[in-house]
Amino acid sequence: MEGFKDECAAAIREQVASLYGAGPEKIVVEWPPQPGMGDLASPVPFELARRLKRPPRAIAQELCDRFPRLPWLKRVEVGGAGYLNVFVDRGMALRALARDLHAPEARPSGDRIIVEHTNINPNKAAHIGHLRNAVLGDSLARSLRFLGHEVEVQNYIDDTGVQVADVLIGFRHILGMGLEAAQAIPDPIDRFCWDLYAKVGEWYEADPKRRALQAETLKSLERREGEIGRFAAWLTRAIVSRHLDTMDRLHVRYDLLPWEGDILAYRLWETAFALLKEKKAIVRVESGERAGCWVMALDEERFPDLKEAEKILVRSNGTVTYVGKDIAYQMWKFGLLPSDFRYEVFRREPDGHAIWSSTSGPGDPAAPRFGRARRVVNVIDVRQSYLQAIVAEGLKALGHKEEAERSVHFSYEMVALTPQSAERLGVPLSEEDRGRPYVGMSGRKGLGIKADDLIDALQAQALKEVRARHADLEEAEAGALARAIAVGALRYFMIKFTRNKVLAFDFDDALSFEGETGPYLQYAAVRASGIFERMSASGGPGETEAGRLAIEAAFDVPEGPEAEEHWALAHLIARFREAASQAAASLELSLLAKFAFGLAQRFNTFYHRFPVMKEPDPSWRAARVTLTWLFLAQMRRACSLMGIPIPDRM
Repeated sequence: MEGFKDECAAAIREQVASLYGAGPEKIVVEWPPQPGMGDLASPVPFELARRLKRPPRAIAQELCDRFPRLPWLKRVEVGGAGYLNVFVDRGMALRALARDLHAPEARPSGDRIIVEHTNINPNKAAHIGHLRNAVLGDSLARSLRFLGHEVEVQNYIDDTGVQVADVLIGFRHILGMGLEAAQAIPDPIDRFCWDLYAKVGEWYEADPKRRALQAETLKSLERREGEIGRFAAWLTRAIVSRHLDTMDRLHVRYDLLPWEGDILAYRLWETAFALLKEKKAIVRVESGERAGCWVMALDEERFPDLKEAEKILVRSNGTVTYVGKDIAYQMWKFGLLPSDFRYEVFRREPDGHAIWSSTSGPGDPAAPRFGRARRVVNVIDVRQSYLQAIVAEGLKALGHKEEAERSVHFSYEMVALTPQSAERLGVPLSEEDRGRPYVGMSGRKGLGIKADDLIDALQAQALKEVRARHADLEEAEAGALARAIAVGALRYFMIKFTRNKVLAFDFDDALSFEGETGPYLQYAAVRASGIFERMSASGGPGETEAGRLAIEAAFDVPEGPEAEEHWALAHLIARFREAASQAAASLELSLLAKFAFGLAQRFNTFYHRFPVMKEPDPSWRAARVTLTWLFLAQMRRACSLMGIPIPDRM
């Protein structure tokens, strides 16, 4: 149907040019909002009417009378006040949809898109807020690949920032531990550092002068020198490994881990710094509290609420801020710097997928080519909007306006917990907290929920449901099913809300088998798969055979309301690619979630009204077998883009 839309638009464009000369820049072809308005529709006559000073219905009739006889076209009618309503050969449409669902994944185009996401500071365990970032970024990358783009997923590691400095200060000055003592701490090291990081905050509050240690530690981190450099190298890599383990539980994966320390070591920042000075995009402050700092010269009208500290690229002590390093990193992503990193494999996944890393070592000459993207999408929460705007402004100041426009900030709101879920996870609440719509988190204060704890709790609750439904399952199979349900519940919940909405995670809502949830989608797909299992067992077509029959589908059923209800399901199934395209283009992945939910609802209603196996009429039964296969194949595709596994049973 997507191909039919394109051919329809091309045919209208040709007719408009032939009859009226120049037409609209874009020929719009839409999915009609209601049955009976055609399978496709175009409002082009309304646009032409304004220029031609003629009634749109008369223009529509002229286009209708001269519409070419496309192979899949059944008829064209004038609708309403001047729409072109296009009706397709339904059997041909079903066969085209089946071929699309059988086709292998599209070969990537030459336009590389870098999607940078997760970016957890390597100083403690991942928390629930990181999960929304990772799930949104991973689902976007999956969607872009599905749409034919070459995608490179990066997870930027800030190993020279204040957070790492603070946890090192905690080891050395609170616990009195050096590298060897820290290496003897039993795993998981990220959980140990979670508590230590909170203690550092309390330690600073007890004596604010202690913060002076940060500057000294940051310098050592940037230079990667001495015991602090060795300590940081071990600790950050150990914690990143734990972060990767956590994200692997949700089937989130990466292609490259660029380390902030390597941006400095490979002099990428020095190159960018020199260019910024040359273009007079930054100035050195000579007096006042910021004396000695290098700051961006920003238009105050465009950045009215910007804090002075956010303009600083280089502090007075010579250390580089996040924004400064990120400008250099963004330039590298677009291939705008003459130098590059060396690379080595950080780890390999069980299926052989390599997660590469920048390295200060010799590197691997067989490493893939990274960077040099045409478009860059940075998945970072909404609180970083100003800083991301400054990064783009830095690119513009350096003369890279097009790259700045193709530098996209995928912003999203914070993740919180409903009070009930917070208490279930052990967060102490006041009476005032219990009355709030959600409870916020604070990593600095140690108030938060570790990502692994949330996943564990979801799996435990899912396992109870599995045991209640399938008491005979072996332990391993029950555990695998519970994990699939928990992952589906969590990933769908992180996607289904619009990204500008604060997400208040709720256990019961996420794990429900009814309503707008991941388990509901899984249940619908398992139900469709079960139909084929039962049909195959009774001598009918199994899933593979049904897929072959779908390519030969005729949709040879009597016209009438029942046929229209069948066609409505097919029509919705056919619109998935457009939904995925809209979700990726707008960075609003909730569109993908809502489409999948609507499709599951439509199929469940269809299944209850129209039996497949018990239908005696061969034509109706064949149509329903085809529709069930098309639904299952498309629902699997939709769930795959959202990272939701489809188990064998529910």
